[in-house]
Amino acid sequence: MTICEFCLQHQEGGQCALGLNLPKHMGCRDFDPGIEKFCARPGDFSNAGQIIQMATYFGIKGKELKKVKMMADQEERIRSHASTL
Repeated sequence: MTICEFCLQHQEGGQCALGLNLPKHMGCRDFDPGIEKFCARPGDFSNAGQIIQMATYFGIKGKELKKVKMMADQEERIRSHASTL
């Protein structure tokens, strides 16, 4: 498993949309995580902690983990705001 599998820039053919070489480890300076890369169905998302736990399980750390945390927190805020409407 590589960091690319959790990135929005990863294309179906296995290439990076930004033209970068695929990293051999769990780090990329242009990592762009997407909630749909962690949850196959929107209903699978329960909270930000779930996504962060998944990311650490798969070996994501450092700056990449911070990006995952920001993405998960934002998704949680969006869903909690939508449920109050």
